[in-house]
Amino acid sequence: MTAILDFIANEIKTNDVVLFMKGTPQFPQCGFSGQVVQILDYLGVPYKGINVLADGDIRQGIKDYSNWPTIPQLYIKGEFIGGCDIVREMFQNGELQTQFEEQGIAVRAA
Repeated sequence: MTAILDFIANEIKTNDVVLFMKGTPQFPQCGFSGQVVQILDYLGVPYKGINVLADGDIRQGIKDYSNWPTIPQLYIKGEFIGGCDIVREMFQNGELQTQFEEQGIAVRAA
Protein backbone atom coordinates (compact mmCIF):
# COMPACT_ATOMS: atom_id res chain seq x y z
CA MET A 1 0.00 0.00 0.00
CA THR A 2 2.99 2.30 0.52
CA ALA A 3 3.68 2.28 -3.23
CA ILE A 4 0.08 3.38 -3.92
CA LEU A 5 0.27 6.18 -1.36
CA ASP A 6 3.58 7.30 -2.90
CA PHE A 7 1.96 7.26 -6.36
CA ILE A 8 -0.98 9.35 -5.07
CA ALA A 9 1.30 11.82 -3.30
CA ASN A 10 3.42 12.20 -6.45
CA GLU A 11 0.37 12.85 -8.67
CA ILE A 12 -0.93 15.47 -6.26
CA LYS A 13 2.50 17.10 -5.96
CA THR A 14 3.36 17.16 -9.70
CA ASN A 15 -0.02 18.28 -11.10
CA ASP A 16 -1.61 21.63 -10.21
CA VAL A 17 -5.15 20.20 -10.31
CA VAL A 18 -5.96 16.52 -9.81
CA LEU A 19 -9.38 14.90 -9.72
CA PHE A 20 -9.62 11.36 -8.39
CA MET A 21 -12.86 10.19 -9.98
CA LYS A 22 -14.93 7.28 -11.17
CA GLY A 23 -14.35 7.10 -14.91
CA THR A 24 -12.42 9.60 -16.99
CA PRO A 25 -12.96 13.31 -17.74
CA GLN A 26 -14.19 12.27 -21.20
CA PHE A 27 -16.47 9.54 -19.79
CA PRO A 28 -17.39 9.98 -16.11
CA GLN A 29 -18.95 6.84 -14.67
CA CYS A 30 -20.81 8.40 -11.77
CA GLY A 31 -22.99 11.46 -11.47
CA PHE A 32 -20.90 13.07 -8.75
CA SER A 33 -17.67 12.72 -10.75
CA GLY A 34 -19.56 14.05 -13.77
CA GLN A 35 -20.67 17.16 -11.88
CA VAL A 36 -17.11 18.03 -10.84
CA VAL A 37 -15.87 17.45 -14.41
CA GLN A 38 -18.59 19.83 -15.69
CA ILE A 39 -17.54 22.51 -13.21
CA LEU A 40 -13.83 22.21 -14.05
CA ASP A 41 -14.58 22.18 -17.79
CA TYR A 42 -16.88 25.20 -17.44
CA LEU A 43 -14.09 27.08 -15.66
CA GLY A 44 -11.62 26.01 -18.36
CA VAL A 45 -9.17 24.70 -15.76
CA PRO A 46 -6.63 22.13 -16.97
CA TYR A 47 -6.61 19.11 -14.67
CA LYS A 48 -5.55 15.50 -14.47
CA GLY A 49 -8.32 12.96 -13.97
CA ILE A 50 -7.39 9.66 -12.32
CA ASN A 51 -9.88 6.83 -12.76
CA VAL A 52 -10.16 4.99 -9.44
CA LEU A 53 -12.29 2.29 -11.08
CA ALA A 54 -9.22 1.15 -13.05
CA ASP A 55 -7.34 0.16 -9.89
CA GLY A 56 -8.88 -0.95 -6.61
CA ASP A 57 -5.71 -0.10 -4.72
CA ILE A 58 -5.87 3.52 -5.90
CA ARG A 59 -9.59 3.62 -5.08
CA GLN A 60 -8.91 2.60 -1.48
CA GLY A 61 -5.58 4.40 -1.31
CA ILE A 62 -7.01 7.84 -2.04
CA LYS A 63 -9.58 7.37 0.72
CA ASP A 64 -6.79 6.45 3.14
CA TYR A 65 -4.54 9.28 1.89
CA SER A 66 -7.16 11.99 2.40
CA ASN A 67 -9.05 10.36 5.26
CA TRP A 68 -12.16 11.13 3.19
CA PRO A 69 -14.60 8.28 2.46
CA THR A 70 -16.00 9.25 -0.93
CA ILE A 71 -14.98 9.76 -4.55
CA PRO A 72 -14.56 12.17 -6.37
CA GLN A 73 -11.80 14.08 -4.61
CA LEU A 74 -10.36 17.33 -5.93
CA TYR A 75 -6.85 18.61 -5.16
CA ILE A 76 -5.51 22.06 -6.08
CA LYS A 77 -1.74 22.63 -5.75
CA GLY A 78 -1.45 19.74 -3.33
CA GLU A 79 -4.37 20.80 -1.13
CA PHE A 80 -7.42 18.58 -0.69
CA ILE A 81 -10.48 20.66 -1.54
CA GLY A 82 -13.28 18.14 -1.12
CA GLY A 83 -15.82 16.03 -2.91
CA CYS A 84 -18.72 16.86 -5.20
CA ASP A 85 -20.94 18.69 -2.69
CA ILE A 86 -18.11 20.90 -1.43
CA VAL A 87 -16.81 21.65 -4.94
CA ARG A 88 -20.33 22.45 -6.19
CA GLU A 89 -21.03 24.76 -3.23
CA MET A 90 -17.67 26.53 -3.63
CA PHE A 91 -18.35 26.97 -7.36
CA GLN A 92 -21.83 28.38 -6.78
CA ASN A 93 -20.64 30.99 -4.27
CA GLY A 94 -17.47 31.90 -6.23
CA GLU A 95 -14.99 30.45 -3.71
CA LEU A 96 -13.68 27.83 -6.15
CA GLN A 97 -12.85 30.42 -8.80
CA THR A 98 -11.09 32.52 -6.13
CA GLN A 99 -9.17 29.46 -4.92
CA PHE A 100 -7.88 28.77 -8.45
CA GLU A 101 -6.93 32.41 -9.02
CA GLU A 102 -5.13 32.66 -5.66
CA GLN A 103 -3.12 29.57 -6.65
CA GLY A 104 -2.18 31.18 -9.97
CA ILE A 105 -4.48 28.98 -12.07
CA ALA A 106 -6.42 30.93 -14.69
CA VAL A 107 -10.17 30.40 -14.94
CA ARG A 108 -12.42 31.25 -17.86
CA ALA A 109 -14.52 34.38 -17.26
CA ALA A 110 -18.23 33.59 -16.90
